Amino acid sequence: MTDAEKHDAWSLGQSYERYMGRWSRQIAAKFLGWLDAPRDAAWIDIGCGTGALTQAVLNQCSPRSIVGIDPSDGFVAHGRAEITDGRAKFEVAGAERLPMADASVDVVTSALALNFVPDRKAALHEMDRVCRPNGLISFYVWDYPGGGMGFIDAFWKAAAEFDPAARELDEGLRFPFCTQAGLEKLCDDAGLRSALVEPLEISTVFPTFEDFWQPFTLGAGPAPGYYVSLDTTQQKRLRDILARNIGNAEPVSLIARAWSVKLGKP
Repeated sequence: MTDAEKHDAWSLGQSYERYMGRWSRQIAAKFLGWLDAPRDAAWIDIGCGTGALTQAVLNQCSPRSIVGIDPSDGFVAHGRAEITDGRAKFEVAGAERLPMADASVDVVTSALALNFVPDRKAALHEMDRVCRPNGLISFYVWDYPGGGMGFIDAFWKAAAEFDPAARELDEGLRFPFCTQAGLEKLCDDAGLRSALVEPLEISTVFPTFEDFWQPFTLGAGPAPGYYVSLDTTQQKRLRDILARNIGNAEPVSLIARAWSVKLGKP
């Protein structure tokens, strides 16, 4: 595990909901409108996390079934507890080895997770393997390199002011492929040709600076994981720098942009 990866603490379902889940739900709804998937389809949600996309599929897409897959026991337990719809089930598994038969799924999707998969090419091969002919393969990731996650970008800029080593943890540097060209190349390299890659945006609005700041203190995710690794003096300094950079205007409103990808399987 690299120094950057040690802060990818995604196992805390409730803390993740506070940090990222509310924005994941908003972008999930927008993504599904863009995807325009068929009704009565069998779905798989790879890297399902706390189930934001799984629940959105149930709400918007009239699926026949959906299987949420995640390597985190904590996330899978959270999904099972929160989503009791009989069409949904959750399993612990990684993206590189899906517990599904060949050509068994109509819609293969993944929300905001592919950048954290160690072998992304293998994951895309698995997505292709389980997708039926004439099915749909899709995913989306935050636009980290383009500063598309405004509140995370602001956090790492503040952290780097007093700790230059924090720059190495910034998702914008860690995931340089999360661009239109990078995702097109990733799909091409995996043999998935003619992928459509387009941006989707939402606004992340925090009523006060405290509402903006508090999720960073919970330990779930790279930026919060970094925060809890600091001593109390460093934590206060980071907070003060971030407050200065954000300014006094409330509410705090920043853009969250994702790159969405879809392609039909012949």
